[in-house]
Amino acid sequence: MATRRKVKALIYILLTIAALGIVMYPKLKPLLAGNSNSPGNPSQPAGPRALNVQGMVVEPQVLSEMINSTGTLLSDEETELSFETSGRIVAIYFEEGGNVRKNDLMARINDRPLQAQLQRLQAQKRLVQEREFRQKSLLERDAISQESYDQVVTELQVIEADIALIEARIAETELRAPFDGVVGLRHLSEGSYVNPNTKIARLVKNKPLKIEFSVAERYSGEINRGFPIRFTVDGIADTFDATVYAVDPKVNIGTRTVVVRALYPNVNEELKPGRFANIDLQLSETENAIAVPTEAIIPEMDGEKIFVYRSGRAQSVNVTTGLRTESQIQINSGLHFGDTILTSGVMQLRPNMPVDIYHFNQNGH
Repeated sequence: MATRRKVKALIYILLTIAALGIVMYPKLKPLLAGNSNSPGNPSQPAGPRALNVQGMVVEPQVLSEMINSTGTLLSDEETELSFETSGRIVAIYFEEGGNVRKNDLMARINDRPLQAQLQRLQAQKRLVQEREFRQKSLLERDAISQESYDQVVTELQVIEADIALIEARIAETELRAPFDGVVGLRHLSEGSYVNPNTKIARLVKNKPLKIEFSVAERYSGEINRGFPIRFTVDGIADTFDATVYAVDPKVNIGTRTVVVRALYPNVNEELKPGRFANIDLQLSETENAIAVPTEAIIPEMDGEKIFVYRSGRAQSVNVTTGLRTESQIQINSGLHFGDTILTSGVMQLRPNMPVDIYHFNQNGH
């Protein structure tokens, strides 16, 4: 029993010593380490640590102002074909999806009554022309009065006017293509009765194509007739070039935009009207410009600033900005060629803060 009490007492003492060692170790650690973290130790650097950042040397650049817009491809010409008069269709001469030329006869309605009237008037005209010839000979010999001759001439003119009217009505019974294009789907068949409100088919001219889009009103003065644009459409990897041919003279009050239309030749008719288009416009190009990445700009209440690298430290510089692109901003004042700007960690920087540049960007990339 005595031996067991001694063992328990020894265990208690050892546990007590271990607990005291754990509690006192943090306080004794500096002494055991030779007090290496003391302020007087020359191996510990003084002051704040340098911040690792990226930098870029300002060099002359060619800066282009690009704007993007979206638009729709439109046919150059498009119309719903219909007759100018009522009647029954007796012939259809076009094929669905086929090409037609301007003035091609596409369909015809019954014109037999009008043709009969025309023949009667033409016969009457021949008789009156013969009378006019005889009356003119008699007038030259003073065998009839001038009034008698004038009556025959007037009768001839009336018949000629009636013939012109019938010929115009016959022309209304013929459906002709108003321009070159492609015929859409046919809505009626031969034998159908039509009137001027009946749609026969759609005629579309896809060569060239129009591209309609809008730009902000502040750009309206820079986009004029002949301005080049580039556009893409979904599903086609190619980029297409077009030329502006018209600008709406009025700004849309609701959207504060101006509608612009451009022409694309579409020689092979590879594009169809109605498609969505992404449009790029290069408004201006500036040579020897100072441009910095957008992430280097720090907006403030009194303007914008940039941090530059000088003698191992970050110094803030107030700048004025100009033209903006998707990734860069032009600097009009505050920077000079050869300055080194800081492009990363700018929100952590403070004036006169030590920095260490570990990587140089090239032209903002």
